[in-house]
Amino acid sequence: MAAPVRPRSPLWMVVLSLACEEPMHPYRMQTLIKQRGKDLVANVAQRNSVYQTIDALRRAGLIEVRETSREERRPERTVYAATPEGRRALRSWVRTALSTPAREFPDLPAALSTVLGIDGPDDLRGLLEARVAALEPRLEELEKPVPGVPRLFLIEGEYMASMVRAEIRWLRAIIADLRSGRLTFPTEAELLRISVEMGGPSDATLRQLKESQVLSPSKRKSRGRAPKANRAPERRTKTR
Repeated sequence: MAAPVRPRSPLWMVVLSLACEEPMHPYRMQTLIKQRGKDLVANVAQRNSVYQTIDALRRAGLIEVRETSREERRPERTVYAATPEGRRALRSWVRTALSTPAREFPDLPAALSTVLGIDGPDDLRGLLEARVAALEPRLEELEKPVPGVPRLFLIEGEYMASMVRAEIRWLRAIIADLRSGRLTFPTEAELLRISVEMGGPSDATLRQLKESQVLSPSKRKSRGRAPKANRAPERRTKTR
């Protein structure tokens, strides 16, 4: 199997880098991932994540079994090492990830694109305030100093802290706009007006939104329907 241009997940890069560092068994990999704070950049919440990643890297030809041993009254222990192809792949992945932004699809933008599914501006504001409250302790943790460690080994934490800091700042601005009324939910008329270009909601969806009072209350009165010919076909409808 040819090595992928990019790692399938951040954990691929972390595990392969450990295998390139020196031959080691999965338990040591898991220990080093936590000791070095790599669990902040790669998801190891599931107990078998490292083992599954090792299996995938083996199938891709990027790591191989170096040796297998069994001590008395202990389970068999397998030591893995990077192959020459694995070392080349890691170098390529690191250089590409540092220089070329990837197309990433985090959950928050997807949720923001479907906010009509919640109960109006007050509900949205409350949810965003809860997100800020959850992010603040994470930022404090990321900003804790780590004495004695060269800064080069901490710059991923600096990056993550800057991203969280920027997100909190943006969320607070959106919350303020919702509270002041500068940001409101669309009206039925506005949804109909943009339906030709963006694919408006179906009649059933509009009725549901009006009944649940999600649409802007100050403009919920009927302003007439757009001509049927100007509406997007029902099969292409989309709710934002």
